[in-house]
Order: sequence, then C-alpha cells, then structure tokens
Amino acid sequence: MSNMPSRVELCPLTLADQDEFCELVRASVELHMPWMQLPGTAEDFQGWMRRFDDGSNLGFVIRVRETGEAAGTVNINSIIRGRYQGASLGYAAFAPSAGRGYMTEGLTIALQYAFDDLRLHRLEANIQPANKASLAVVQRLGFRYEGLSPAYLYIDGAWRDHERWSISAPSAWTPDPSLPAV
Repeated sequence: MSNMPSRVELCPLTLADQDEFCELVRASVELHMPWMQLPGTAEDFQGWMRRFDDGSNLGFVIRVRETGEAAGTVNINSIIRGRYQGASLGYAAFAPSAGRGYMTEGLTIALQYAFDDLRLHRLEANIQPANKASLAVVQRLGFRYEGLSPAYLYIDGAWRDHERWSISAPSAWTPDPSLPAV
C-alpha cells in the first residue's frame, strides 16, 4: 500500500461538515455502539466542535478521494508537549463505507501527520477488548499492546475497560522544539 497513492485524504473537521457528519453518525449507530458515542444532532455537533478550540485536540474527516464521501473520522486528542510529546488517537468508520480499508489508509495518513507535522513522539489508542474491528486496525498499523486499563472511559452509561495500544515515531523523527534539551 505504501507505494500506491492513497484512496483517501485527511481533511480538517469544520462546522460546515455538521449535516453530513451527523447523518453518517446516525446511519452508523449499530457500528459504533457500545464502543463510542459521536454527535448525531446539530446541537451535539456544535458542542463537540468546541473541544477543538484550543488546539489540544484536532479533528479530521477521512474522505474518499474519488467521491468526496466521508468514510470516517479521526481525532488526535489530548496533545501533551514537554517531555511526553504524545497524544491519544480516536477514530470511527462510518457504516456506508466501512470494511473497505479506508480507515487503515486514513489512519496511516493521520500517523504521518502526527509524527512529521506535529512532531509527536507517541500515540495511544484505547480500545474496548470486544471491539475486534478496531483492534485489527491498530494491529495492521503496527501499534504495540501495552495492557488493560480497567474502567478507563465512560461510554454508553458505564465505565468501560480498554486495551491500551501505542505506536512511536520512526527512528528518524525530528523532535518538536518544546521537547526539553536535557
């Protein structure tokens, strides 16, 4: 796949995406529950978008180049600089285009962006143990299993256990200037 141009592109999530995003979330409820909850109404979407205001969370839509359709969404959340230089990765496919490899391609681009442009050193993905599709994606992308975090995130009315998976920047990584020298 690395020698072929990607079938998808990573586009910043904007308020203009509201109607399409909410419609796709509503069409994907069975795919997402009980793994995650995304905004399915205009009011919820506008609230969701506020999380990106200060730059510590970044939201993207994975779009199919040929059609422009949104195949999924990815967030780079809780960006921490200083000695950590890391963030948490959240992602979800949209049901109409799920199962075609678009998320793996889109997340590959998101990882390149995180390591090359944001110059992060580490990304974590926290996934509920029964979410086999999501676990398969991080395994394909080369994430390492680090352990189980009991009662890690509050989703669908309960604290859910999550497996913690991580990936680090390639060895040729250039650190962000906020990395302390000593």
